[in-house]
Amino acid sequence: MIKSRLVASVALAVAVAVGTSGCAMVSTQATTIPYSPADGVNIPDSGPLKVRNVLIVADEDGIDGNLVAAIVNDTDEPHTLRIEFGEPAERVSVRVPAKSVVSLGENEEPILLEGIDTMPGADIDMFFQSGDDTGVVQPVPVLDGTLPYLADLVP
Repeated sequence: MIKSRLVASVALAVAVAVGTSGCAMVSTQATTIPYSPADGVNIPDSGPLKVRNVLIVADEDGIDGNLVAAIVNDTDEPHTLRIEFGEPAERVSVRVPAKSVVSLGENEEPILLEGIDTMPGADIDMFFQSGDDTGVVQPVPVLDGTLPYLADLVP
């Protein structure tokens, strides 16, 4: 009788241990999922230029917006970032010298995007490409000037 109680206690302890830790065995760890820890988004696979924290600060009607981003060039050559948005596609470009960062909205003027017709709170699909890469389409958040640090960026 004592032996069966011991076996039952051990079996119960094993079942509780497996039952309470089993979720971590089969689910993805949240800390391994890449994300942009900022208001904007990072653009993967756009080419040799790294586009970080890109967002649009729009007027209250969502007609026009300022493109804000940090564009990093770690290479030994200057590169141009090509950006397209809207239908028909509007095109803008940013030249980034070798081994430098162009920070639109900080050390450089933001790029005014006229006619985005996207209300703050929504996303707008934008195409980013640099170098010989094919580029990528990424949804970019449209914000307004409610946050104090974005107020001066409203067109």
